[in-house]
Amino acid sequence: MVVRKIIRIDEAKCTGCGQCVTACAEGALEIIDGKARVVKESFCDGLGACIGECPEGALTIEERDTEGFDEEAVKRHREGHARKNRIEKCGCPSSSPMTIEKPTRAHAHGKEQTARLSHWPIQLTLVPENAPFLKGKNLIVLADCAAVAYGDIQNRFIDGNAIVMCCPKLDDIEPYERKLESIIRNAGIRSISVVHMEVPCCFGLHRLVTKTLEKALGKIPYRQFVIGIKGDIKN
Repeated sequence: MVVRKIIRIDEAKCTGCGQCVTACAEGALEIIDGKARVVKESFCDGLGACIGECPEGALTIEERDTEGFDEEAVKRHREGHARKNRIEKCGCPSSSPMTIEKPTRAHAHGKEQTARLSHWPIQLTLVPENAPFLKGKNLIVLADCAAVAYGDIQNRFIDGNAIVMCCPKLDDIEPYERKLESIIRNAGIRSISVVHMEVPCCFGLHRLVTKTLEKALGKIPYRQFVIGIKGDIKN
């Protein structure tokens, strides 16, 4: 045991939004029973990178007697268990099975929603940085789940726009940052909108795009749209 700096979580202020979890590079934080928790004190380096991500001011740094920071243990944790823990044990709605009850209705022939997609591919991994369909467009960065969760996705977001899709929880985000930066610098993008789910992990897409905009020094209009897990749009 050593006296050192370590994160402190005020549970009364914590809402369980999970933004601190994705900001913690060491994987020291998880959402458990609706609150952010330190899963193992030796995983926390005490530098406080997560503090600025908390919208409620629930995180601070304190100095006390605790386990020493174990960099090798952190490496093993991240490489061997982090993804499984995030998916299966984080307790956030993105990984909790649920059934959403909605009234059934008869199929109305001739009233199907028309597909508005104007280009291909759409997965960000596959989209060329110099694709002609990006030039001078409004860019929609769409979280995978949002495409099926929001009923009016075609009319509200797809129609007339350039679309790229990815998952901020399951995909490797670092290559996306480089690709988006190149697109912003070279494609003459008119505006960027991020459309993602309300679950904590999905807010990583918002942070990815805003961080990339800062690096690209682009004065581009930006909007964030949050889709509820029951299919409603929050803004």
